[in-house]
Amino acid sequence: MNDAEVAESSAASAVDKDPKPEVEDPDREVGELVGRLVRPGELESAERRRLLGRLTRSLSEGARRANASGVGRGRWLADVFLNIAPRIPIRDLATLSEHHHGLTGEQLADDLVRTAQKATMTVGAIGGALAAAEFAAPPLLLSAPAQLVAETIVVAAIEVKLLAELHQVYGIEVPGTGTQRAVAFAAAWSRQRGIDPLAPASVTLALGAATKTALRNRLMRTLGRHLTTLGPFLTGAVAGGMLNRAATKKLGEAIRADLRVKRPTLPPTPGSAELET
Repeated sequence: MNDAEVAESSAASAVDKDPKPEVEDPDREVGELVGRLVRPGELESAERRRLLGRLTRSLSEGARRANASGVGRGRWLADVFLNIAPRIPIRDLATLSEHHHGLTGEQLADDLVRTAQKATMTVGAIGGALAAAEFAAPPLLLSAPAQLVAETIVVAAIEVKLLAELHQVYGIEVPGTGTQRAVAFAAAWSRQRGIDPLAPASVTLALGAATKTALRNRLMRTLGRHLTTLGPFLTGAVAGGMLNRAATKKLGEAIRADLRVKRPTLPPTPGSAELET
């Protein structure tokens, strides 16, 4: 079997393994699927592909119902992400430390960023491989953009989760309801900045038009990056994984630098000196 046949087979198994019932509420299913894909813990590759395949179908159905295309697709994508943001599982500091072998402070932040890099790299590799499979199989090419939209949504959710949990590590308390905080973290991700604890009004203003525009633009830039993974089999997989890994690393560094300035004084890591500001 040649590379194109392997690619087409992989894509078909990813998308066709599940039955294809009519989706009654695509937005709700999208939120549930993204929540499962970003939940802590390792997923088997086959399960991750299956969930991404289901997510692709749900997003396609949602876009069709919303008649989203062109500029309207960006607005629809931002609306979808704002709807699912409250479903992104954010751990408190004690749970984070427990899940990361008792690490605290900068060591815990290091591990969170590494874990997020691995997660987005894995999604990028799978999404790149699926997109490349479509590239190698012309009759299926029209479904490739939906697969990349799914990858974009999952990568954004992983990075928003990372940003929110770094706030926990650096002791930045974000006020508001669960939904308000989720939207505030999504807005912070769109700016690639942390939330200022001395400006609590920023949480209540997070649903403003400027924030939605910034979020739309960030999501579309992320989608544009994923479009570059369309190419011959394996090329797309490697490119998708490496591009996502580099982008998540850059985000982690930017957020940590910002939160070090904004945070209250952290307690020292056990057995080490006081963490520098």
